[in-house]
Amino acid sequence: MTVSVPPAPLPNAPIARRYEDRVVFITGAARGQGRAEAVRFAAEGADIIALDICEDLPSTDYPGATPEDLAETARLVEKHGRRIRTHKVDVRDFPALRAALEESTAELGRLDVVVANAGMTTARRTWEIDLEAWNTTLDINLTGAFHTVKAAIPLMLEQATGGAIVFTSSVAGLKGLPMLGDYVAAKHGVTGLAKTLANELAEHRIRVNSVHPHGVNTKLVPGIRNLLDAHPEVSSFYQATLPDEVSEPEDIAAAIAWIASDEARHITGIQLPVDLGRTNR
Repeated sequence: MTVSVPPAPLPNAPIARRYEDRVVFITGAARGQGRAEAVRFAAEGADIIALDICEDLPSTDYPGATPEDLAETARLVEKHGRRIRTHKVDVRDFPALRAALEESTAELGRLDVVVANAGMTTARRTWEIDLEAWNTTLDINLTGAFHTVKAAIPLMLEQATGGAIVFTSSVAGLKGLPMLGDYVAAKHGVTGLAKTLANELAEHRIRVNSVHPHGVNTKLVPGIRNLLDAHPEVSSFYQATLPDEVSEPEDIAAAIAWIASDEARHITGIQLPVDLGRTNR
């Protein structure tokens, strides 16, 4: 007998103000997880630097974010009375990313938290991935994350007040999920990059961790559902333990806000699954 379990409601407890007058830099911030993170940090008192490509990508089967999406993120942040600087920039373009971050950091006065969130995915058998799709997936998910921290870390070191870096990895950064070979390779790379940086930056009290969602209710979900419909033989690899089908972006934002906060000041170099129990299977 199949039992229908309603999704758990999002928590509605009062939100702490852990980021008063701090500045948080988020990539992929126009919608989805990035927007939820921007809004969560703003609700906790932070000013935001938000960056997104705001374009369709030729290798994906879902629409990209738009400038209007990024403007909506800004509106939601400003509802909390916080400042935000937005930039339409591709994380693959290191000079543009660095210029945007340096300009906004100068305007807002500091940089405390970096969330390397920008990402994309496609779905097909590994040997069927065309070269353009492979390169795009690695360039955005892995090289883009590297560009993000390469631009941010010198600013944080010069500021000399510590801080936190959080990489959005994935269950695919811990498990060999089928049909996602390029994404798995990129997210495993992100996981390893976070581990190395945690060791390199510890003496500066800059903590580095990765967060690993499973399914999240964003524009990427229809593509994964189509994958499972077309390839039911791999569906067992995508099953979670908790009865909710997917997490909400706010679930991931809450975890990131915690692990980047002073409450987690002795946590660095870990891989935090926020995955409905998937990695426990």
